[in-house]
Formats: sequence, C-alpha cells, structure tokens
Amino acid sequence: MLSIDGVSDLWNQLLGAQPDPPGLLVALTAVAGFLAVAIRGVWRVARNAVTIAHEGGHALFALLTGRRLRGIRLEFDTSGLTLSSGRPTGLGMILTLLGGYIAPSLVGVLGAWLLGGNRITLLLWLAVALLLLMLINIRNLFGVISLLVTGAIVFAVSWYASPEVQSAFAYAGVWFLLFGGVRPVFELQSLRGRGRMRDSDPDQLARITHVPALFWVGVFLVVNLGALVVGAFLLAGQWLPASV
Repeated sequence: MLSIDGVSDLWNQLLGAQPDPPGLLVALTAVAGFLAVAIRGVWRVARNAVTIAHEGGHALFALLTGRRLRGIRLEFDTSGLTLSSGRPTGLGMILTLLGGYIAPSLVGVLGAWLLGGNRITLLLWLAVALLLLMLINIRNLFGVISLLVTGAIVFAVSWYASPEVQSAFAYAGVWFLLFGGVRPVFELQSLRGRGRMRDSDPDQLARITHVPALFWVGVFLVVNLGALVVGAFLLAGQWLPASV
C-alpha cells in the first residue's frame, strides 16, 4: 500500500509541471508527426490512433447529448463504428455525427494546451484513463487488443521512461493528432467523389439537416485546420520567444 507521502508524491508528479522542452525537440517532433501522416506506409498503421479518437468523439458526443451508447468497434483496416440509440434526428444525432471527424484535432488542441503548461505526465495519464473508459464499450476483439496495446504503450512511457522520453513521446503524439485530423477529411471526400462512403458522416448529416454533404465536409476541414493552427501556436509559443 502507498503511504500518505507516497500518495502525495504521486499526486505532485501527476499535477506538477515539467521543465520547458528544448526548442529543437518541439521542432523535430513536429516533423515526425507530419511524416507519420504524410508517408503512406506509416500512416496505414498510425491511423489506428486517429480512428480511436474518431470513434471516441462519436461516443462522447452521444453520451453528452443523452443518447445511449450501444458499443464501439475498431477494425483491422483502421475503420470503426460507434452505435448509439435515441432519436434518429435532432441536435443530439447531429452533434454525435459531427463529433467523429473533429475529435482527433480537438484532442490534439487539448493536448497542446496541457503541453503549453508543461503538464506532460498529466497528459499521458489522461490518455490512459480515456482509453480505459473507451475499452468498456468496445465490442470486438481487435478493438480490445488495439486499445490495450495503445494504453500499455502510453502507460509504460508515463511510468518508466525518463522525462526527456516522455516529453518527446507526448509532443510527437499531439503533433500527430493535429496533422492526422486533417488527412482523413481529404480521404473522405476522395472516396465520396468516387461514389463510395454513401453512408459517411457528412452524408448522414445531409439527410438529417437537408444541407449538402459537401458543406459538412467543409466544416470538418475548417475546424481541423483551425485546430492545427491553434495547436501549433500553443506548442511553438513555449520556445519561440526564448529562441529569438
């Protein structure tokens, strides 16, 4: 059992601020995050993390709007499915459908904000907690394995790695989510342009709202590009003044 001092130390470690990262680290992790999205072979594997955030976004907005979450599936081809029950129309359904494509970018902004305050350990532990909460609602084996592996990696880094490794891991992950939120929007529209993805999120939104699906694709793109700009400002703002 942990002593009172042990609990206090653990709490201070969780909420305490880490030292400012070197400017070079922020720049190199930005490059790494971009390359992970830009290089097709790497993206095909790393995209699983974006899918986790995407389906988590659907689930969170469903719960926040009073819908009943029925389950989440994560597939080997990096696709996913989140099922919820409730009114098939209305604000709750609209927000639930909106939540998927913007979730990775919004999580990236939240991560950038925490890193802006040097709360690296807090960011990593929050990530583990969210993955565990999502695990409860997973309904297929690959989804369980995917979340357990991802959570184990994040936990191992947060518990065993040096502060320098934690910092590099956290910054690379946040940069990846910020860049990785944008590419799926272009992929989505490319598939729609070829007559595929007829039941995609924007197409479902179009049927509910009677607003063209292309408008909703544009909303996803504007939100995610805006999140990339805001996140980049939060991350770079720590070290640019000191570097001038």
